[in-house]
Amino acid sequence: MFSVNHQKFMEMDELSLQKTPYFFIIDFLCNKVEIYRENEIENSGLLIDFQSFSTLKNNNKLHKKTVWKSYPESLESFKKGFDKVQKNIHLGNSYLVNYTRKTKIETNLTLEEIFHHSTAKYKVFYKDFFVFFSPETFVKIIDDKIFTYPMKGTIDASVENAEETLRNDKKEKAEHYTVVDLLRNDLSIVADHVKVDKFQHIDLIRTQQKNLYAMSSEITGNIKPEFTGRVGTIMKKLLPAGSILGAPKPKTLEIILDAEGYDRGYYTGVCGWFDGKNVDSCVMIRFIEKEKDTLYFKSGGGITHMSQLEDEYQEMKNKIYVPIY
Repeated sequence: MFSVNHQKFMEMDELSLQKTPYFFIIDFLCNKVEIYRENEIENSGLLIDFQSFSTLKNNNKLHKKTVWKSYPESLESFKKGFDKVQKNIHLGNSYLVNYTRKTKIETNLTLEEIFHHSTAKYKVFYKDFFVFFSPETFVKIIDDKIFTYPMKGTIDASVENAEETLRNDKKEKAEHYTVVDLLRNDLSIVADHVKVDKFQHIDLIRTQQKNLYAMSSEITGNIKPEFTGRVGTIMKKLLPAGSILGAPKPKTLEIILDAEGYDRGYYTGVCGWFDGKNVDSCVMIRFIEKEKDTLYFKSGGGITHMSQLEDEYQEMKNKIYVPIY
């Protein structure tokens, strides 16, 4: 079920203590951990485009009209896992569960083309196996200060007064408070003087299908002396990421594994770049994966006791997009 790859996290520690730059990819269950030193990236089949680090040489224009079709599961199918989640919430086993689904998609774009022509804070193309274009930072470490930016709450930007509606929506607000509280507690494991610096910040995410507003907050702290330079240990303590899991973490993980009935794999894991001193990492969401010749888009959202089935089903579908416009 949840077997952490301790050896790989130790290897990350060794490299970061030696101040050796590397890129890391960690799957949802912290079992698969891949580490690429800077000189290994070019031959690895990885393409990376972060704000702080990029392997892009040039970016040609896209000379074709994007074809994009998705085939979401039925509401009845979605409801099976949703009901399991709600039952556990009502039993008091969890108060926030991030429930995700995988949806078959068809497009005339290759995964590599999606990587090159999407607009996002964080993009990775991985060996013709998956691509993601994530708006969500996991943690940044800058001069022994740690920052995290939990993102919870989205709304269709075309809705009247969308920003205000999102900020004041009872369910979205409760979900956001929960995740901020969870991440503040998580950060306190590895940092002192943890505080919320920005609360309920709204970002616009543009896509060809529709524009979305997303809500995030900024939490900061000073890394405790025993964790200084130990990037692997820090990641191991903080994962899985609270924003794509829920709370409390151990029981919520059990609920997710039962309710979803599919393997998330690298989806909702994290990846990041250590430059020899600082770290920039993201949550691997907005995620397309290739299984044989079929493409699947993995998406979902947070479920609380206030969640309505149809709204959550719609949110899962809203997130099936490419930010090419």
